[in-house]
Amino acid sequence: MDRRNFLAGLTALTCSAAPAATAESSSEQCWRLWRARFMQPDGRVIDDLQGGTSHSEGQGYGLLLAQAHGDERSFRNMEEWTAHNLAIRDDRLMAWQWIPRRRDNIEDWHNATDGDLFRAWALLRAARDSGWHEYYDTAMAIARDIARLCLAPDPRAPQELILRPGAEARMAPDRVLFNPSYIMPRALRELGEAAGEPKLIRAADHGEKLLAELAREPVLPDWIDVTEAGFDAPQEHELRSSYDAIRIPLYLTWSGRTAHPAVASALAGFDAAGPGGKVAVALGPAGKVRAVSDSAGYRAIAALARCAPLPPATRQDSAQSYYPATLQLLANVAIRERGSC
Repeated sequence: MDRRNFLAGLTALTCSAAPAATAESSSEQCWRLWRARFMQPDGRVIDDLQGGTSHSEGQGYGLLLAQAHGDERSFRNMEEWTAHNLAIRDDRLMAWQWIPRRRDNIEDWHNATDGDLFRAWALLRAARDSGWHEYYDTAMAIARDIARLCLAPDPRAPQELILRPGAEARMAPDRVLFNPSYIMPRALRELGEAAGEPKLIRAADHGEKLLAELAREPVLPDWIDVTEAGFDAPQEHELRSSYDAIRIPLYLTWSGRTAHPAVASALAGFDAAGPGGKVAVALGPAGKVRAVSDSAGYRAIAALARCAPLPPATRQDSAQSYYPATLQLLANVAIRERGSC
């Protein structure tokens, strides 16, 4: 996605690395800096490289991070803003984008399933783990609408369920659009169990199978079509591996799937940058490197894929923007919650 091209024009955020004994305090420092830079006082999370635009993904990530850091005030502000500004559909899903302007802030009411998934998971965690019980019913309602509206049969095996990128995303009996980076197995399974929606658990199981199949392809794609004959180039998107696909090893390792073949495939892609401390963040369909980065957030995901400690901070970390800074914080939470490799 163009909004994730963070290789130029980045604004400052500094977050120091720390030894294991002080990792929690380092994460708290990172959270405070992230909150100051990317969260408005009313709870709106901004993408600084898109003119302050907000996305359902950013609100979902922000809620998860606030819950993980025990920041109830920020959590409540973000959820209140989200409920009032993005939850405008007839169902319980969110419009995917909010543009800061005088009127008509929402020009596209379609949802993005990953934003809804992370919002629902954050609300569930808030009620279950943090004692903020008033969010439980909303979490369950969102989970049920994801199960009702955002799943499709696999054209090759109709009894299996594919997580769709949106309730209105293109699908047909012989071809379904799929974003591999929307598969967050842990969130799907926990929501499925809590909401009594086994379809979400089945989608997590089949999503892991699809990722294992895709790991045999030249690259892990941002987008792909699943067809009766197998995988095919997506009709609406370029076939490539870039800023979407970076999240695949994050979600798998967070879910305890460190040995999943897609994690090894992602690591091979990162390492295509060669020596020098950078990671490849964009690959063409045949695996040719298109862009590399030394941003701490991307290096953190590569470290997760290796089951290694997060890398020490560098001077370049002060240039991180919303997306790599968010990934760095999510990686900190994943390390804390995934268990041993």
